[in-house]
Amino acid sequence: MVDRDLLAVATRIAEALERLAPPPPVRVGLGGADAFVWHPVPGHLQPVPVVSRVAVDLLLGIDRPKTLLMDNTLRFAAGHPANNAMLWGARGTGKSSLVKAVHAEANARMPGSLALIEIHRADIATLDGLLAQLRGAARRCLIFCDDLSFEREDADYKALKSVLDGGIEGRPENVLFYATSNRRHLMPRDMIENERASAINPSEAAEEKISLSDRFGLWIGFHNIDQDTYFAMVAAYAKDFGLAISDEDLLAQAKEWTVTRGARSGRVAWQFIQDLAGRLGETGEKQ
Repeated sequence: MVDRDLLAVATRIAEALERLAPPPPVRVGLGGADAFVWHPVPGHLQPVPVVSRVAVDLLLGIDRPKTLLMDNTLRFAAGHPANNAMLWGARGTGKSSLVKAVHAEANARMPGSLALIEIHRADIATLDGLLAQLRGAARRCLIFCDDLSFEREDADYKALKSVLDGGIEGRPENVLFYATSNRRHLMPRDMIENERASAINPSEAAEEKISLSDRFGLWIGFHNIDQDTYFAMVAAYAKDFGLAISDEDLLAQAKEWTVTRGARSGRVAWQFIQDLAGRLGETGEKQ
């Protein structure tokens, strides 16, 4: 009788523990789409049927960054070694647009070769879990984090350092990590300088902060553009959208738009074209 009672109690305990325990991880699937968004809870990839992107030929004024990232991505897609890439520099200069564009170009040349997986900055601490699921997958993957940076008291950068190269398993051969940032070393300058000022060994403290960017074998800088390049971007976008406007009016309005925005960049040019297409009654569909 006592044994039966103990068995019943043990059964209830085991059932309660099963209900509390998280479900076993489900291996992510990479079929059915070329782009995905990583959701760490419950650990799955959400397919993105249509990626918001600009064709690589429309990204003007960044010829050298385009060549560097395209070559690196095509080597990786073809099964050859390649480097993690950090795209840093002025805002609105085409960093994230270039990542999405070269991914599309690689798949156009080698269909289905690459999956683009976006991980949000807030989920960067779960990157090791994503890599564990991608390890050994047949398809090659570009993990992309847009606007990556770290603030004071933010320890996630240590986890990222270990995941990229320093862990015992290392980065899976079928995975590359691309990130964009407005900061070359991913951290504000005052954060690095404060570490120097307060540390017992200032040089070691600074190295700890800066060494994260060293995990990226490819650094690609983006800089502000001049007026001629801005006008070339506007003209290319207008032609691609088939906007019915004379070159003279187009450039005059584009110049006025930069005055109101106080900046010239690829993003500003794109926003101007969106506004112009709306005012002209266009649908926004490219020709």
